[in-house]
Amino acid sequence: MSSTVIQKDRTYNTRNGVYHHNQMVGLSYGQKMKATSGKGTMYLLHPTPELWTKVLPHRTQILYLPDISFISMWLDLVPGKKVIETGTGSGSFSHSIARNISPDGHLYTYEYHEQRFEKAKAEFEAHGLSNIVTSKHRDVIANGFDIENYVDAIFLDLPAPWEVIGASKKAFNKGVVGRICSFSPCIEQVQRTVLALNEHGFTGIRMYECLVRDFEAQHIPLPDISTAMDGAKVKFKKLQFEQKLAHKRKRLDTDSISTATTGNNSDASNSTNNGSSSYYRYSLASKCGQCETRGHTSYLTFAELVPILESTTVAVSGEKEEEAKIQV
Repeated sequence: MSSTVIQKDRTYNTRNGVYHHNQMVGLSYGQKMKATSGKGTMYLLHPTPELWTKVLPHRTQILYLPDISFISMWLDLVPGKKVIETGTGSGSFSHSIARNISPDGHLYTYEYHEQRFEKAKAEFEAHGLSNIVTSKHRDVIANGFDIENYVDAIFLDLPAPWEVIGASKKAFNKGVVGRICSFSPCIEQVQRTVLALNEHGFTGIRMYECLVRDFEAQHIPLPDISTAMDGAKVKFKKLQFEQKLAHKRKRLDTDSISTATTGNNSDASNSTNNGSSSYYRYSLASKCGQCETRGHTSYLTFAELVPILESTTVAVSGEKEEEAKIQV
């Protein structure tokens, strides 16, 4: 899988054939296209953040879909949210955030490396995200954020995230519960970040690690009452393909018609009794997980900044003044 920009009179060359850009114009997304020369075919897919994550040019380590989906859920990235991301990197997570918070949300993404900042900004403009994403060239570890009392969520992908916790606290909207996530590959980074979060009054601190484990759907044949009464041997073999299951069901129906017409002969009864050709009409849907999981990417540290009450003096019904805590 790869991405390409359609341009007049250009071609897209692969080892399986050549595809002319002019012929792609007017085709529907998802449509299959044959190569002009060669025997290859390809599908034209609508660009999405998920597909962009698979084909983007890697300028740094990126976030993949398991981490992206988990972070998006915990940070509550929904339309209308105001979000800070640092650093931008290759822009993988930036595209997912922009899709989640559109149309009236906004993302402020920071990158200290000037070349990566310029390339990411150009990609946001080319993908039509300039109205949702503001890209900034800034070293937030040294200088903090240039935003205060505004955003709802903050994502940190930094070598020293604990240095930015104080600036993050200032950037949160003081009227809502602020949510923060730190993406760190080393457990030592997590430890120092958790200490900083505690010092600055964050609560609900927790850490997760996302590991991918694939499961394969299978069918386990189950004997029915008539099969058991006939004395057939029960064989719990897992059927891996639905096509094989359908083929056996069709053969069973054919055998039933033949038996009703000619009667039960000795060969049929012997075949049933020894279980060599037994088939069970009913099956149980099950799953089988792989023993190993995919390797470690990073640790995800989450925390919340809850508005706390600040001391103010209030007179109540002529009685002595009481103190109420109202702010952050």
